[in-house]
Amino acid sequence: MGAREKFARGAAVRLSPGKERLDINVQLRSYSLRNLEVYADFAMRAAYYLGLPAKGPVPLPKRIERWTTIRGNFVHKKSQENFERVTYKRLVQIQDSDSHVVGLWLAYLKKNQYYGVGMKANVFQHSSLEMEDGPEADLEAETAQIEAALGKQLSMLESQLERPEEVEGKLVDEPFKAAWGAYGPMGGAGGAPGAEKRYQPVKVVESERGFAKGKERSGETSETS
Repeated sequence: MGAREKFARGAAVRLSPGKERLDINVQLRSYSLRNLEVYADFAMRAAYYLGLPAKGPVPLPKRIERWTTIRGNFVHKKSQENFERVTYKRLVQIQDSDSHVVGLWLAYLKKNQYYGVGMKANVFQHSSLEMEDGPEADLEAETAQIEAALGKQLSMLESQLERPEEVEGKLVDEPFKAAWGAYGPMGGAGGAPGAEKRYQPVKVVESERGFAKGKERSGETSETS
C-alpha cells in the first residue's frame, strides 16, 4: 500500500530512523480526545512530508481530576455534586533529524495549532565533547595570539594591579573603612552617633613603672600611676 492510500485511509505514514538519536519530544494535551487525535495525526503527516523520522503518537497516562461541591444553599445545602475532568496526552518523538528541519516542523505545528490542544516540546541538541570538532578548536590558538600581541600591555597592567595581601590589608585598615562610611550611622537619622563616638577612647602612655592607661577628655590626657 502506497503513502497516498495510507493517508486516504487515515493511517499514519512514518519514516524509520537510522541511529535512533532523539531530537525532540512533543507532548500534546487536551480535554477533548477527538481534538487531540486530529492534531496528533496532523503532526505525524507534517513530519512525514518534511522527511522527519517520527514515532507516535504514543498514548500517555491520562490525568483525572475530581471535585465535590455542594449543590447550593438553603434547601440543597446537604446534597453534593461531583465534577470530573480528564486530561488526555499523546507523545510524538522525532529522531535522527537535522535541527533546522526540526525547528521548521515545530514552528509549523505552532502556527497551525488546533484549538483546545496544548503543546509542550523538549528539544535536544547533540554535539561532540572533543575540542577539535567544535567551534572551540581554535580557542587556544587565538588566546596565544592575543597574549603575543598584547604581551607588554598585559605585563604593565599586571604590575599596576594590587596584590591580594594588599587588598586584604585595606579591608581591615581603619582609615579605609572609615573613608567608605563604615563608621557611619546605620539608620537614616542624621544626628545618630557613629561608631567612633559610641565609646570613650583610652590612651596608653609609658611611665617609669610601666604602661598606664590615660583617658582623653576635652583634649586633655590624665595619667594614672
